[in-house]
Amino acid sequence: MPSVTTYRKNSYICGCDKKNVHFDMKNDKIEIIQINISGEDKPGLTSSLTGILARHDAFILDIGQSNIHQSLTLGILFMTTAERSGQIMKELLFKASEMNIQIRFTPIDEEEYRRWVTGQGKNRYILTLVGRKITAEHISRVTRLISDAGLNIDDINRLTGRMPLDEDERAPKTSIEFSVRGTLSDKGHFQNELMKITKEGDVDLSFQRDGIFRRSRRLICFDMDSTLIRTEVIDELADRAGVGAQVREITERAMRGEIDFRESFEQRVALLKGLDVSVMEDIAVNLPITEGVDRMMTILKRVGYKTAILSGGFTYFGNYLKSRFGFDYVYANELEVEDGKLTGRYTGEIVDGARKAELLRLLCQFENIDIQQSVAVGDGANDLPMLNIAGLGIAFHAKPKVRETARQSLSTVGLDGILYFLGLKDSWVEAKGSK
Repeated sequence: MPSVTTYRKNSYICGCDKKNVHFDMKNDKIEIIQINISGEDKPGLTSSLTGILARHDAFILDIGQSNIHQSLTLGILFMTTAERSGQIMKELLFKASEMNIQIRFTPIDEEEYRRWVTGQGKNRYILTLVGRKITAEHISRVTRLISDAGLNIDDINRLTGRMPLDEDERAPKTSIEFSVRGTLSDKGHFQNELMKITKEGDVDLSFQRDGIFRRSRRLICFDMDSTLIRTEVIDELADRAGVGAQVREITERAMRGEIDFRESFEQRVALLKGLDVSVMEDIAVNLPITEGVDRMMTILKRVGYKTAILSGGFTYFGNYLKSRFGFDYVYANELEVEDGKLTGRYTGEIVDGARKAELLRLLCQFENIDIQQSVAVGDGANDLPMLNIAGLGIAFHAKPKVRETARQSLSTVGLDGILYFLGLKDSWVEAKGSK
């Protein structure tokens, strides 16, 4: 059983089966060397090179590798003694020549290395691009903004699959993730500049602190009307009741701030009096489902997320979606029914913006998770309270006011685009028969 590699003040101990090699940072002449390898990827390449380091008991400080179209880029930062370094580099050069790859050696000053290590403790962020397509212009603008903000890019990953040449064969969306590091002097300004790119470039951007909670999301809460479905159910009911124009006029007054949500809700529900409940079933089975809901829910359930509908709409339709897609919770407004007809009244507490935020908190308590492990998705002003308190709040195809206020926005693709904001790769979670 190999011993564990350990670090102690002013020294390194490299453990192996045969012996322990001790680097005395005070008395030994230590060399830190970075090697950069590039060329055609071949089976066993990384193993061959690291095997040379292993034979000479070099201490690997850092390693990274990427592969684009069978072209390998490998970087290794290692520490050794001056007496061993020459032989190590000689053997690496021979091996590189044998494998027809390029290798470059860069000596690293100890103080430079320590500054670099210290810099690794700076704030880390994840910036995600999502769109129907991502162009060089998108990447140029984003990377320029990152640079201007004094941040450094540590890693770039594609979350969606490889891009075929034939446009007809391409996936309906693409996503790229940047891991960046540094200290933002003005986070608000940075996010405002990101929003400008989203407005002008037909692409969505998410900017999140890369911490423990981002990697452990457990609960996602959705608005229903104009989020999970591409309609407002109360408008559908009003049209069937012959009061569509009146209901929409009340809605407009509420949007102008002339009346609050509660008053507008009571007035609109009152106009539905006498509507036969059979109409609700007909509307439910014909609801226009938002692009990506099926695929999103399949994947969220597969990876263990709890899902909830928190809606200012009606429980009948929320329960229909729950049955169809497997949501865990539904909280919405309950229409009162007598003798098979709507009474024009509701029962229970109105689910408005404040109630949605309260329900989000209660669900987090019930699931025994921190609220930073929650995600909220919605489109309207009454969704803002829950979007603002969730660990990740996403404005989906939202009204301008909501997009400006929300921290994250998704407008160019379907709901399954939020999977990339969660850091999920297509290669990890692709579902058969997904939409």
